[in-house]
Amino acid sequence: MTVRTRRAANPPILLVEDKDSLRTMLRLALEAQDLTVVEARDENEAAAALQTARPAVVLSDLRLPAGDGFGVLRAAKDLDPELPVIVMTAFGSIQDAVAAMKEGALDFLAKPVDPDHLLLMVERALAQRRLATENVLLKEELAARRGAPQIVGDDPRLKQVSIVLQRAAGTDTTVLLEGESGTGKELFARTLHALSPRADGPFVAINCAAIPETLLETELFGHEKGAFTGASNRKPGKFEMAHRGTLFLDEIGELPLTLQAKILRALEEKKFERVGGTSLLHVDVRVVAATNRNLKAAVAARQFREDLFFRLSVFPITIPPLRERQSDISMLAKFFIDRFCRDLNKRSLTLAPSAIEELLAYPWPGNVRELQNCIERAVILTDGEQIHARHLNLSFRESLAAPPVDDSPWARIDLSGTMAAATARVVAEVERRKLEHALADSAGNKAKAADTLQLGFKTFSSKLREYGIEV
Repeated sequence: MTVRTRRAANPPILLVEDKDSLRTMLRLALEAQDLTVVEARDENEAAAALQTARPAVVLSDLRLPAGDGFGVLRAAKDLDPELPVIVMTAFGSIQDAVAAMKEGALDFLAKPVDPDHLLLMVERALAQRRLATENVLLKEELAARRGAPQIVGDDPRLKQVSIVLQRAAGTDTTVLLEGESGTGKELFARTLHALSPRADGPFVAINCAAIPETLLETELFGHEKGAFTGASNRKPGKFEMAHRGTLFLDEIGELPLTLQAKILRALEEKKFERVGGTSLLHVDVRVVAATNRNLKAAVAARQFREDLFFRLSVFPITIPPLRERQSDISMLAKFFIDRFCRDLNKRSLTLAPSAIEELLAYPWPGNVRELQNCIERAVILTDGEQIHARHLNLSFRESLAAPPVDDSPWARIDLSGTMAAATARVVAEVERRKLEHALADSAGNKAKAADTLQLGFKTFSSKLREYGIEV
């Protein structure tokens, strides 16, 4: 992979072509227009360049010695769905180019490539890219005016989440926000609401893990007068309160099985009954759910309904943990310092080099929430003009957060939740592995594998379907 920089401030053009002579000719044509070019000879080099160079446009041959242009196209779209990709193909393979456009390519060039046509197409792709960026900025500005919370960070993964979030905001699709505790899932949910056509409607949040199971149904769906002892008045639930707005179901993975069917019906039919009621209520609600659990594992362990999981995960968005956004740590710290100095009526503070070093070295198991709490405490403790490492007290936190290393197999097993829940997860994993091993040992012969496990063929086949194992 070769990089030649002429105007490093601008994102480059990624040129993927295995023939040296053609690649050189195309590079010179692009550089003559003062464009920066990153070169790659095959799919592997292109995938690496996508990660390091973050190009503005990808220009790739469809036929490559290792991999192909379709692989380059998919890698580009995985990195950024809005990234323009132009494919090149021989005149007799136009059908391949059409197939690439169906997979998301912007356009195609037939070989032999006309340099003038190439430059025209690249300029059009760059203009489209600029327009998409300006649109993102305008949406962010509009959301800020509507009171949307501010998402702080320049990390490419965070920017990618913001782009996907904006694409989802324009629809009424159910969104599932996945990420560790403290990554700011509610912040992203509020931003999604502020960017959506429902921004003028209510944003209603409920934490499914914070409310006792006996009260959760009435909190979600409300109750009629006299529905139970103490129900002296009719009470609307969160679904009603979120009418024509957004309902945020936080910690959806903790939702009791007994309630999941009613939630599914409310999502699919937009109607439900209050507790103790008989009449159907119709609501216009957009649902955003969030979880820090592996819902697929919960489905396998029969702790979460598969149909509800599929209904919730129509548009999944994974929020990266803070340890994977190290370049954002200092920026976030300064953002929180400014906020808490204003809130506490303190003069402006800065971070000493020792504090920055400490912040970057710490793994942040509690993510952005932990960083926010750490900075708030440091601002309160600081009397001078700088926050030093001693004010952060991270060495004490790290000693508490670092349990003895356990290299045993048990360290890789999720033992959270109740005894029944943990046992179900372990049993499900053992069953799945036994099924896979038996099939492998029997070379895919299901009858032989069932006999090895001493299971009836019908039971064995049912287990395969249950765990999604295909033969």
